[in-house]
Amino acid sequence: MNAPENQITLNADQWEKLLAGLYERDDRLELREAGQTYPNHEAVDAYVLSGHAEALRSADVDGDIWETLEDLDETAADEEEAWAKICAFYLERGCVLVRVSGMEEPEEWILTAELARRLGLI
Repeated sequence: MNAPENQITLNADQWEKLLAGLYERDDRLELREAGQTYPNHEAVDAYVLSGHAEALRSADVDGDIWETLEDLDETAADEEEAWAKICAFYLERGCVLVRVSGMEEPEEWILTAELARRLGLI
């Protein structure tokens, strides 16, 4: 199954490796370089990544879908419709949807294309 260019699917292990392979310094996310050491305070988890996402739907981090939808001046009947409208809004503007498969609850993150490139996702 080929995903559209602006959609990436990672499995749970790939997701964890992605997070473990990042560091945050001066409010900027970057890939760790092999052989380099990084202070513990630069570690990235889902919460840290959420500060760099345009929108998200996660079991670990509250992305507040309803507030995001309100910011877009949209309404929806339920959470699925709300998330679909949020995705459509951001994907039409060149962002990238990262889905994590194999999770008990939906794990989906919308990142700018620039950030996704810098993190090696595209």
